[in-house]
Amino acid sequence: MYSFCTSRRQHPEISPMPKSHSSPPIRIAFAGFQHGHVQALYQAAQLRDDLAIVAASDEKEATRRALAAGGKVAITHSSIIKMLDEVPCDVVAVGDEYGRRGALLLEALARGRHVISDKPICTSLAELDQIETAARAQGLVVGCQLDMRDGAVAAEARRRILGGEIGEVHAVSVGGQHPLLYGTRPDWYFERGKHGGTINDIGIHALDALPWMTGLRFREISFARVWNARIPQAPEFQDGAQFAMVMSNGAGLLADVSYLAPDAGGYRTPQYWRMTFWGSGGLLETDFSTGQLVICRHDDAAPQRVQAEGGTSGGYLDSFVREVRGETEGLHLSSTEVLAASRLALRVQEAADRGRCRVPLDASESH
Repeated sequence: MYSFCTSRRQHPEISPMPKSHSSPPIRIAFAGFQHGHVQALYQAAQLRDDLAIVAASDEKEATRRALAAGGKVAITHSSIIKMLDEVPCDVVAVGDEYGRRGALLLEALARGRHVISDKPICTSLAELDQIETAARAQGLVVGCQLDMRDGAVAAEARRRILGGEIGEVHAVSVGGQHPLLYGTRPDWYFERGKHGGTINDIGIHALDALPWMTGLRFREISFARVWNARIPQAPEFQDGAQFAMVMSNGAGLLADVSYLAPDAGGYRTPQYWRMTFWGSGGLLETDFSTGQLVICRHDDAAPQRVQAEGGTSGGYLDSFVREVRGETEGLHLSSTEVLAASRLALRVQEAADRGRCRVPLDASESH
């Protein structure tokens, strides 16, 4: 329900991506369905002939009843740990509460399973350190549903920016505001210790995609702020979230990834994931609501609207499957990139939580 890509206009080429392969299908078990994103992963796995769903679990009875009534998910276990102990599988897909994901990923990794999760994969840097250490020690893959790269708009913007159409990027403005839809999101979102922060929740999409789109890295967190803006009934939930960063060439990033968009139409406004790139040769702006780019070079009398082409629906999952199979070249989203984006989002979240400014990033964590 709250997937990054919310309409076919953003992904006009949406279709299943079954892959024939001479090896047996990769066996995948699902651990938790506490956010709607994981159901999209479940359905995508059903459509592939190189994946076989062998089990699914959730520990909340109400969730199991709702899934049974919906008829799209076949729950096999009420205990995630019991499922992990009983069911032979190659991959564990985690979609539990954000605050539980890190521990579940570690349980799966300890059993020698590759893992994939909705974002965020965890809510603390300490958990991420353990996940990265466990995965690398055993040669296991960590995947994530970071699907902004998959869309035609992001892909078209990347082609044009890396192709030099607006020259060197000097500044980036990101409007990633989402509707909160209070009352329809899960209750755990608003309980202490279960959400983990709005920057880690939403901002990770931009923090993953921007280096891929621009070829630049991040070198500093200039400032970050989170606050409770409009939901006094949940005073600890910080629905406001903004941050500024410096990129490797000195370019500045200003981002707002708050939950302040209008509830009814927030995913369909031009401001939903509006990214403006200001370059030495002009500007480029994304419009995910129409699937278009706005481009204005220095010698253009007026801005031009360009329909985005391309995109790779399900690219994050295809790359994950390829990496599990042992492929390393030409991956759309690698395990290394997932871990780097997760670390960066947690670092920015930490800066906001602790009121830190001018936080330098070294090469290993700047994505």
